[in-house]
Amino acid sequence: MKEPGVFKMGLMRVVGSVLLAGALLWGVSACAKGERAGLELLPPRPVVWADYLGVNAHFLWFEPARYRKQMDQLQALGLQWVRVDLHWDTIEPRQGQFRWDVLDPLMAEMERRGLQAEVYLVGSAPHATSAPAGSPNPDQYPPKDPALYARAMVQLAQRYPKVVAWQVWNEPNLPAFWQPREDPAAYGQLLLTTVQAMRREAPGRKIVLGGMGYFSQMPTRNGALMVEALAKGGLFSLDVITAYHPYSLYPEGDDAHAMDFVQRARQGNASLRAAGAGEIWADEWGWSSYAGPKEEQPIIGAQGQADFVTRRLALMSALDYDKIFLFALSDLDKRAGARDRRYGLLDEAGDAKPVYNAVQRLLQITGPRLVPGKAPTFKGAAPGLISIGWQRSDGRRLWLFWAAQPGQVQVDGLSQAVLHDVLTGARKQLGSGDAVQVPVSTSLSVLEW
Repeated sequence: MKEPGVFKMGLMRVVGSVLLAGALLWGVSACAKGERAGLELLPPRPVVWADYLGVNAHFLWFEPARYRKQMDQLQALGLQWVRVDLHWDTIEPRQGQFRWDVLDPLMAEMERRGLQAEVYLVGSAPHATSAPAGSPNPDQYPPKDPALYARAMVQLAQRYPKVVAWQVWNEPNLPAFWQPREDPAAYGQLLLTTVQAMRREAPGRKIVLGGMGYFSQMPTRNGALMVEALAKGGLFSLDVITAYHPYSLYPEGDDAHAMDFVQRARQGNASLRAAGAGEIWADEWGWSSYAGPKEEQPIIGAQGQADFVTRRLALMSALDYDKIFLFALSDLDKRAGARDRRYGLLDEAGDAKPVYNAVQRLLQITGPRLVPGKAPTFKGAAPGLISIGWQRSDGRRLWLFWAAQPGQVQVDGLSQAVLHDVLTGARKQLGSGDAVQVPVSTSLSVLEW
């Protein structure tokens, strides 16, 4: 994936060694299960929710009236960023014949509302696929010529100049999106060809690495990292946004006791920064509220989804991400599988689910902008307590916290405070003399003073 005049061997030797360290760090397995240790996260920078938090939006699954309602609900949260999927095989069913009749109204509506978009193009069009004849899923194969894909991307970017960011494919490290198996060299060529074409013919747009599934592991290559392989070929000389999808079983990680999500995000992002990455986006993450049959993710229901999403949102806000996109804005219909149908903040009708209400409460409690703070000093027991300190624009201090097991702590030096339960919306005044007794739950609470 070398670009003449840009690729620097000396730099890439450093990148390769740093990413190798990152691979080892990202692959750290959880320690033996036991009582989870406590953790305080110190936010690295201020957070402005409207610019930091977006959602994946499957607008083209719906009629315009329905996706306009979804946009209303998104904007009611005070958010403006959407990640929109364009399936190449659907929008260009015949070479050169784009479905502008479908795309133009959607793009116009997003522009009218001032929504900021990351758009990704995935799924080879019939004229471009490398699939063998008779394949039942030709869209899941990469294009036979990267130039065909690059040309389609350029045409879209030229027609929709208000789209901020264009993403080259989706999860190319997973065979489900790159048949018959993931191929770093082939994806690297697709990325390079598209970057060169976009900068030549549609300059000024942000270009995003195809969001890597999980932490970019390649399943058929014994867990090797796609990002590491691309770095060795010159990825960071291209000046594209690095994106990946940190799904896990629980908000704290696949092993909640070890908090391996926090470990991987801290260590992996530090390795990426050291290697030359600019912006880092986590542009898919979330949990489904599906009722089964069980498929990879535990069955947690609608209330569990609200709990998991708000805890992860609190964690991610205090880690080194430039932007994050929750999956997804709306539930989908039966064209999607049982689990994939129920990731939405909204149901199929566009009405709020418990997760929407919980996210809305959290954003209302915090206000639109936060600056890093520090958790208060406390006494007492709450096994596995996670603490994050913030300060609101009005000067009020906030402590976001939860624990592996319920408990109670005492915060000295406070005469009164307000305790918010994000899941239920309960609001309780606390205070007695010169200390506050604070109950600790396993779900997200916010202490305000």
